[in-house]
Amino acid sequence: MTHMTDGHIHIERGPYTLEWINEFVKKAVEMQLDEIRLLEHCYRFEEFVPMYDSVCAYSDYVNKWFHSQAGVLKLADYLELIRKVRNEQYPVTIRFGLEICYFREHESFIAEQSKGKGFDFLLGSMHFVDDFAFDHKAEHWAGIDVDRIFRRYYEDSVALAESGLFDGIGHPDTIKLFGHKPSYPLTGYYEDLAAALAKNNMYADQNSGAERRCPGTSLGMEPELLRILKKHNVKIITSSDAHCPEDVGYKIRELNDCIQNC
Repeated sequence: MTHMTDGHIHIERGPYTLEWINEFVKKAVEMQLDEIRLLEHCYRFEEFVPMYDSVCAYSDYVNKWFHSQAGVLKLADYLELIRKVRNEQYPVTIRFGLEICYFREHESFIAEQSKGKGFDFLLGSMHFVDDFAFDHKAEHWAGIDVDRIFRRYYEDSVALAESGLFDGIGHPDTIKLFGHKPSYPLTGYYEDLAAALAKNNMYADQNSGAERRCPGTSLGMEPELLRILKKHNVKIITSSDAHCPEDVGYKIRELNDCIQNC
């Protein structure tokens, strides 16, 4: 029987209380999940704010968004919540982690802020390509060189996997969110990414968040990417990318079907 996991759930819309965590647990039980992995975006913590200077300088939109959302928490408070939850008994397994935006130039900073803090997992994700916030609004792609952005996205994704910083990679092909496609095949990049993930014993996040945000986007990873990851024996973990309890478990069964049938 398949172990039902939702491996990417954000708790950011509520307080650091056991009552708030219980909302996620209740939905997980309703969705017949065995395990949930709860996390926060790293930019929410004041400790990670210095990593985002260049992306804020690149875009007025991102600068305004960032300064309304970022640096509002302290890592110590999150770690205290984790300690409290670990002292309780729940009907599902709960693991805690961080989703960390990957920037090549900040690898040592990421290690300093995240290693040895007691997290169950660290998820590295691509949210910016050469400071371009590709997943915020479709209109931001106007005038963008799609071929170059895709190439840089996958080059940095491979660097993420080779960095030794993370346990998994989040939504590995979310660059497709708004329907853009490069003029060239991605097979070689998929192979390089799968090889790097396998070499570093990292998992890939089979994520339903893009499809939920943009109906019409294919569910989870592209079938070719899934097939190549499976060929390289990369572990694949299903996830909803939920940002509220109501979305916990979203299309987890369908994501598992995609993995099995690709």
